[in-house]
Amino acid sequence: MKEKIVQTAGRNALGQFAPAFAHFNDDVLFGENWNNADIDLKTRSLITVVALMAQGITDSSLKYHITNAKAHGVTQKEMAAAITHVAFYAGWPKAWAVFNLAKEVYSEPIEEATEKDRYQNTIFFPVGEPNPYGQFFVGQSYLAPLSTGQVPIFNVTFEPGCRNNWHIHHAKSGGGQMLVCVGGRGYYQEWGSKPVEMTPGRVINIPANVKHWHGAAADCWFSHLALEVPGEDASTEWCEAVSDEDYKNLD
Repeated sequence: MKEKIVQTAGRNALGQFAPAFAHFNDDVLFGENWNNADIDLKTRSLITVVALMAQGITDSSLKYHITNAKAHGVTQKEMAAAITHVAFYAGWPKAWAVFNLAKEVYSEPIEEATEKDRYQNTIFFPVGEPNPYGQFFVGQSYLAPLSTGQVPIFNVTFEPGCRNNWHIHHAKSGGGQMLVCVGGRGYYQEWGSKPVEMTPGRVINIPANVKHWHGAAADCWFSHLALEVPGEDASTEWCEAVSDEDYKNLD
């Protein structure tokens, strides 16, 4: 699964003051340009360090990009060789300044990315925290509230093999739920019907009072947005877990 660069620094720092700049920084520079697969991330990271060094930029932004280059596989020897090479063209004092930052970065141990971190880099929405409704799931799931206002929207993420119990969204009128797959691969199944595979972009409309379950494939993480449809006297009834035997027969 190719790593996806997701940037929020622009919106975090300037979202209110300069929303257009924040959009270009997060969605265009990083969202589109950095995710262009014509150049691998290791090469792209090193090119960025060289470009900033050539301009004499040696602030925290350069340290960020040196750290990013290290995280994407640029070794200390490769970084030192690149800085030395550029010094002949961009200037010796600039090289000294960049080497001081690079020494700091490469003296710090690399934090091992978890499976959750690696998966987070493939989807736009946050994975969130361990699901507070975990007692109704087999395996580990996570919940990230995206909107709790007009229409409640949550991103629900399932580790491989995780699925929720059979359940029913009751309502006298209206009600039900919508699922929008935003990452990985999973399944949705209604009671008495065949499972439906869910991949990014797939939308599932779940009527009220229909018994169903949804969850990840055995070998893949899975995320979907869950949108609660307003209804009269709406409630959720949690039922039995999906049996291991039925789950193993999905693929």
